[in-house]
Amino acid sequence: MAKCNISKLVTSFNVLVAFLFLFGGCKKNDQTSSLSTDTSLSFTINGTNNGSLKYTNLSGKPVIKFTFTEAINTATVNNGILLKDQTGTTVTITPAYEDGNKIINISPQNNLASFTTYTLSVNEQLKSASGGRLINPVNITLMSGIDETDKFPRISDEELLTLVQKQTFKYFWDFGHPASGMARERNTSGNTVTSGGSGFGTMAIVAGIHRNFISRADGLARVQQMVNFLKTADRFHGAYSHWINGNTGKAIAFSAKDNGGDLVETSLLMAGLLTARQYFDGATTAETNLRNDITTLYNQVEWSWYRNGANSLTWHWSPDFNWDINLKIQGWNECLITYVLAASSPTYTIPKLVYDEGWARNGAMKNGNTYYGVQLPLGSANGGPLFLSHYSFLGINPNGLTDAYANYETQNKAHAMINYNYCVANPAKHNGYSADCWGLTASDIPGGYTASSPNNDRGVIAPTAALASFPYTPTQSMAALKFFYYKLGDKIWKEYGFVDAFNLNDPWFASSHLAIDQGPIIIMIENHRSQLLWNLLMSAPEIKTGMAKLGFSSPNL
Repeated sequence: MAKCNISKLVTSFNVLVAFLFLFGGCKKNDQTSSLSTDTSLSFTINGTNNGSLKYTNLSGKPVIKFTFTEAINTATVNNGILLKDQTGTTVTITPAYEDGNKIINISPQNNLASFTTYTLSVNEQLKSASGGRLINPVNITLMSGIDETDKFPRISDEELLTLVQKQTFKYFWDFGHPASGMARERNTSGNTVTSGGSGFGTMAIVAGIHRNFISRADGLARVQQMVNFLKTADRFHGAYSHWINGNTGKAIAFSAKDNGGDLVETSLLMAGLLTARQYFDGATTAETNLRNDITTLYNQVEWSWYRNGANSLTWHWSPDFNWDINLKIQGWNECLITYVLAASSPTYTIPKLVYDEGWARNGAMKNGNTYYGVQLPLGSANGGPLFLSHYSFLGINPNGLTDAYANYETQNKAHAMINYNYCVANPAKHNGYSADCWGLTASDIPGGYTASSPNNDRGVIAPTAALASFPYTPTQSMAALKFFYYKLGDKIWKEYGFVDAFNLNDPWFASSHLAIDQGPIIIMIENHRSQLLWNLLMSAPEIKTGMAKLGFSSPNL
């Protein structure tokens, strides 16, 4: 009996244990399956995390690694990790998994486009393997850098120089103002034409004929169109305004009180016209008339009146505000040509005293200090923007040119080399600056315009700076030209040649072309190749007389 009862108890106990095991076990498993574990992430871009959510200058295939605290449900990756370009278009990515799906390596299927901004987002749709949520979603900005592949087929150096001249020439030829033939201030200027930029355009036309981009007859007709317009356009004691309406010839105010004569812009215009006068030396009626018209326009500029009673020249005069701006033209800057043309005038000349006291400031424009290993004869510390060594020397040949204050070949070469050496040293650590990517001068910048220089470095490179320095730094300028064309050509090579400027820090590429930046590219490349424009202006008898009067000595006078 006892044995039977014990057996029953054992059986009942076994049944109970089995019951508890069965149902208790099921309950425990149910609880486990309903628990989910959240996850968090950390990441590196190319092996580092810079402590921010912005990464710049990336290669076409950056190495992107996400590390999670829990394994990831791979089925959620396609919607949970998204790469989009700046238009919002999704870019296909390829994930690769490590460490039991706790590490995901992300790679774009195709190379990122150069200098393009992308957003890489890891969002709440990404889940852990147990269904947990991502507790720290991120949006990472990825900015690609240069794509080192050539954007255009390689050609010879001479072919490349010709191509750049020809493409840039289109700004003045194809885009010249239809009524006046003058150069528009910039590619968005409508009817606003520029007097100084049209002087550059006139020289560009001469170079264009020389390079067989256009015929001599067509070039002659365009220059005569410009001269006919200038004969009736507003003048202020013989000087033109900075900006002119290309249809009406009426002055357009450059600033609040600058609505009259601009003597510096007028000098840049006259240098171009005198260069054309020397080029069109034929005996035909058309070329004879053009020469006579240009001589008349030059002789009508009242250079001496712009002294305003002082031993210096004054930049502006307004019929409404008189001399209120009161800006004296003093060196060292881009205005040497103004004093040369004033001294050379047979009708309204200035004496040497005005050059010495007004321009040279009795020697105060001298420098003599050394910057980045190069001694600078004249001007401000580190040389200033490079256009100071370009504008006057589009027609004045600096080679072997000296006066009481400087050797101008030494001056211009030193200025260019200081600018180059500064960009190579790159003390501000701007992205992209190098021996192949250099040149600081006045240009457009993001949101505005400035005169860039080593003392005012905004991270913006202007192609005109290096390319218009070809006569001074031929090796360094050629390296820059090849970089601009072959490596950045998909971004900066456009209908009228190179765009005005670019910044590789937060990649920005101007859409603009400016007459005063495009012109020196054509002209100075031509002077580097043939000295054409130098030879023409320096052959003018007025220039020979005026420069000798100011004390200049040159084998080219």
